Amino acid sequence: MSGLRQGVVLLTDEPWRESAPRWRAVEEMGFDHAWTYDHLVWGGLPDSPWFSALPTLAAAAGVTERIGLGTFVSSPNQNHPYTYARDVITLDDLTGGRFLCGLGTGGDLDSRLLGADLVLRQRVERFHEFVPLLDRLLREDHVTHDGEWYTTRDARTLPGPVRHRVPLLVAANGPRSIRLAAAHADGWVTYGGKGDTLDAWFAHVAELVERFEAAVAESGRGPLDRYLSLDSSPRFSLESAGLHAEMTGRAAALGFTDVVVHWPRAEGPYAGDPAVLEEVAGSLGA
Repeated sequence: MSGLRQGVVLLTDEPWRESAPRWRAVEEMGFDHAWTYDHLVWGGLPDSPWFSALPTLAAAAGVTERIGLGTFVSSPNQNHPYTYARDVITLDDLTGGRFLCGLGTGGDLDSRLLGADLVLRQRVERFHEFVPLLDRLLREDHVTHDGEWYTTRDARTLPGPVRHRVPLLVAANGPRSIRLAAAHADGWVTYGGKGDTLDAWFAHVAELVERFEAAVAESGRGPLDRYLSLDSSPRFSLESAGLHAEMTGRAAALGFTDVVVHWPRAEGPYAGDPAVLEEVAGSLGA
């Protein structure tokens, strides 16, 4: 669909020699961006091999030239704002300015693995300190911060700043985090959430859009990019090219600038036929 940017998530459950051709293919098929999850263990494949997101994106930078490459999403569960800022600065360099920094609160599985028994409210509080501090670290040098969750002492950030070309994309569904996205982010990411049917899911997405628009208006900032994860709905968007076209059309009507799907897998989560992805690719820009 013309004017709507589209991207593909590739999971990190396979060795690089097997996944590298897929990253190249996403670019060759004409998609705008490619992503991967940043987890220690993903709940959808808890017994699967799992490779780290940021080195994977560094490798993907070497086999692509045009598309944006991003985290979908990174969280404070295993990242400190300062060490993560170093990763962002490095990926900005390796990708030639193509890195897309997706950020989210993080789930309880990764949090528990590192010994932090935090309830959702605490993870949200931590995230609300993480994002503004990361923003500072990508804009400034000699950053000192004393907070409830994080401390930095005269943190050097050379060769920054990189925020003029590294967008922060904040995943948010709750009212407070939506306001955080409106105040600090370059784009908003949503997984939708509620709804047992496609119609119910899109109705809830529409409610989130209204909430986000109100938050942006309150912040006094200009229009921000909006990313929708289509495969968080009750239907896998690549069941057919027709379903994908319907879902992207509905996303565009709600004002989303970008949609994201998942590379079809042989089985399990996002099971489907890669031929459908190729068919969808054939309609890009139409």
